[in-house]
Amino acid sequence: MLVQLTARNIVLFERLTLDLQPGFNVLTGETGAGKSMILDAFALVLGGRARPDIVRAGEREAEVEALFEVEPGSRVAARLEASGLPFERELVVRRVVQSSGDKQAPEKGADKSDKKAEGRSRAFVNGRLCTAAQLAELAADLCDVSSQHESVSLTDPATHIEYLDAFGKLSAARDALAEEVDALGAITKELDAVRAAERGRAEREDFLAYQLREIGEVDPQPGEETELENERGRLRHAEKIAEATRRAAERLYEGEGAICDELARLGADIDAVALIDASLGPIARTLESSRSELADAARALSRYAEGVESNPARLAEVEERMFRLQKLLRKHGPTTTELLLHRDSLARDLAALTSASDRAAELEAKRDAKLSLVGVSARTLSKKRREAADKLADAIGRELASLGMGRARVVVDVAPSQLSGDSLSVDGARLGRSGIDRVEFLIAPNKGEDPRPLRRIASGGELSRALLALKRVLADRGPAGLYVFDEVDAGVGGAVAEVIGRAMADIARHRQVLCITHLPQIAALADVHFVVDKAETKGRTNSTVRKLRDDERIEEVARMIGGVKVGDAAKRAAEEMIRARNQAG
Repeated sequence: MLVQLTARNIVLFERLTLDLQPGFNVLTGETGAGKSMILDAFALVLGGRARPDIVRAGEREAEVEALFEVEPGSRVAARLEASGLPFERELVVRRVVQSSGDKQAPEKGADKSDKKAEGRSRAFVNGRLCTAAQLAELAADLCDVSSQHESVSLTDPATHIEYLDAFGKLSAARDALAEEVDALGAITKELDAVRAAERGRAEREDFLAYQLREIGEVDPQPGEETELENERGRLRHAEKIAEATRRAAERLYEGEGAICDELARLGADIDAVALIDASLGPIARTLESSRSELADAARALSRYAEGVESNPARLAEVEERMFRLQKLLRKHGPTTTELLLHRDSLARDLAALTSASDRAAELEAKRDAKLSLVGVSARTLSKKRREAADKLADAIGRELASLGMGRARVVVDVAPSQLSGDSLSVDGARLGRSGIDRVEFLIAPNKGEDPRPLRRIASGGELSRALLALKRVLADRGPAGLYVFDEVDAGVGGAVAEVIGRAMADIARHRQVLCITHLPQIAALADVHFVVDKAETKGRTNSTVRKLRDDERIEEVARMIGGVKVGDAAKRAAEEMIRARNQAG
């Protein structure tokens, strides 16, 4: 429900505040006073185009703000939650539009599409910056606007299936089917991925097998690259190493004047004087320990030297091994650890490809079984829709008859959805989350004519009444909390005008209604009456909107009856109309 609409600098309105009430709200005023401008302002918060010419002349920008009351658990609440937009029970939508003369750079989040047709604008939902597209997504759940030329939702065939399901109480079945279709889609997606992988399976298998053979022929071992590098160094410098180790062994232990012999003599000398000074005992023991360790090192060097030999054949073998190993490491390394991990990964991928055919067959069987079950649900829902469609068409036809279109014939067309691309199908119809049906409201306004889509009805009056009939039948089922009727009574009068008014009043028992009208028969039926006035002040035209008191309301309805000069007869007629409405409740 719309609680309040405020605006500033909207064409003729310097300031605008419209406090709507639950029930039937009517907006009247002389032609040119600015009634349609109020709807233009409201369209902005519904995601409409931000035209720069909507800004009042001489002003930098215009601003519109709407306060909606949101029911917990409603569709608009679900949309807000899904979009991550904060809200509790209130929703505040604000739109700011810059004039065409403002050359400042657009702020972040400003609308940039179709700059020639639209001005720069910013949109906010509960204080958070959003896009006009996000507002447009919310529009159908917040408000349904009908005029002689447009309707936000009812002339859009994409919404008709939801209205039919709401009328037939099939929404729960459709939601359950949507979940099943989602599950079927997940299976199909996985199957497509497996098939895509299988199409290149042979080539991929050959490639993986080749890489595994290449690694297997070398059979690398962990850390082998380091061991080979060390061995190659030893083989390349065998003579130098042997000479150095032999010389060291002789100098330490084996040759004349060896270091170990000198340490033995020095140790004996210190050990002898340690009998005089006991503090030298530890030093003597250190010298002996050092001699013993050096003797061990000398013997080890001697054994090493004896084992060193020049081996060109082994060197060639090591270098060949290193060449093959380095070739693999450059591809998959840089170390044998990474190389061995890659080998394991290749083995797993090859095993997966080998079992891909089995997985595809398994998924195909699973998909076919799921499609069979979903098909049963889709056919059942389609059958119930066709049954509900006839009842809905009859109900709308009766409403049209009461609105002066007794010869109109209504058809709620339920047809198979057309196949497209690689979509899933049931009985030759495209299967989607809403089932296998395409629903559209068709109307033949006059006898002998073929039914045509609602959006293609040529006469504005016929379209207006058709929309009104639909809304009256679906008043307690449609998603929008506010219905706006913009002069849908044009071209009618007398008894038909009163019937149209009573139809709107009936809708207002289920939904908040705002009607812009020139007919006193409709204005007299309202719960709340607003009037738009236009005046000139200091050379500028300014429009205002105000809620009428009971006595002012009689004057306004009388003006609508009698014109500029309001006589006593018009006042009496206005009083009688309003009294009749009050007595009817």
